[in-house]
Amino acid sequence: MPLTLLTGAPGWIGTRLIRTLLDPGAGKPAGEQHLRCLVMPGVDRAPLPTSDRLEIVGGDLRDPTATETFCRGAEGATLFHCAGLVHPARSTRDFYEVNVRGARNLLSAAEQAGVRRVIVLSSNSPAGNNPSRAHRFDERSPYHPYMAYGRSKMQMELVVREFEQRGKMETVILRPTWFYGPDQPARQTTFFRMIQRGSAPIVGDGENLRSMTYIDNLCQAMLLAEQNPRASGQTYWIADHRPYSMREIVDTVERLMETEFGLHVAHKRLRLPNIAGDIAQACDFALQAAGLYVQRVHVLSEMNKTIACSIARAEQELGYAPAVELEEGMRRSLAWCLEHRVLS
Repeated sequence: MPLTLLTGAPGWIGTRLIRTLLDPGAGKPAGEQHLRCLVMPGVDRAPLPTSDRLEIVGGDLRDPTATETFCRGAEGATLFHCAGLVHPARSTRDFYEVNVRGARNLLSAAEQAGVRRVIVLSSNSPAGNNPSRAHRFDERSPYHPYMAYGRSKMQMELVVREFEQRGKMETVILRPTWFYGPDQPARQTTFFRMIQRGSAPIVGDGENLRSMTYIDNLCQAMLLAEQNPRASGQTYWIADHRPYSMREIVDTVERLMETEFGLHVAHKRLRLPNIAGDIAQACDFALQAAGLYVQRVHVLSEMNKTIACSIARAEQELGYAPAVELEEGMRRSLAWCLEHRVLS
């Protein structure tokens, strides 16, 4: 039975990809692959689906022995590397420990085991923020990482390219943007609650643009990156067809809450001047220069920025065709929240 390796479960992307891979309609023959997931010790495994084709290996990416055990016997396998640290508890050092050193440990073990292809999830952060609202990042855009997270993801991409150049296994880098969709973590639900209560911040005029990536669109892209021979050695931006303004994002969630799910909404916004985002960015820079990370400051620092990309290359080379966009994706996200009673 063919083996597929996966990191990042039971996190948001990893869990959703497992569900996709176990789905007979996912584009891979049902019952003909075995999934092996690397899961951090002590993490709640309840979100993971139950299947006799799903094997759990406990271990930490930062431990080379754990990654070697995880990859043992994986000759010819595909590895989906979805694990990554987005918001550390306190120290920016953790970005580099997990996103860079962890990736090197994993790729080293995969290479030694004879893994065929590795699909690695990166981020928009290595490219930073667009210089204008009309600008779109593409695969030719230079590195201009935003803060420590962006630098760690840039360094991770350079590690991936190093292993690609060694020629012992194939690699593909995918750069998704702001995720949304079912199985969401608490931070996304907090954003929904802020919209519901009228405290969602609109910094400046709210017309700055954000590319967003519906989670099932991303799963589609990962499977295409696994299957397409042309993808080897390449990097692709992955997002919905078009970027959305911050005002459109908040308005869409609020409207769906009220008109389709019958939730009470406050019909308010926390309106802040554009300079509030710039002050937050300066504070974030100072904190991170001292090795400290404060999630709320970092998130606020991005609220007036345009972070938007073109997906033309993924469409042309991978056949990527994102079927879900903002309204339907948020509808599904809200339905999941109500089903799991994390929103009321």
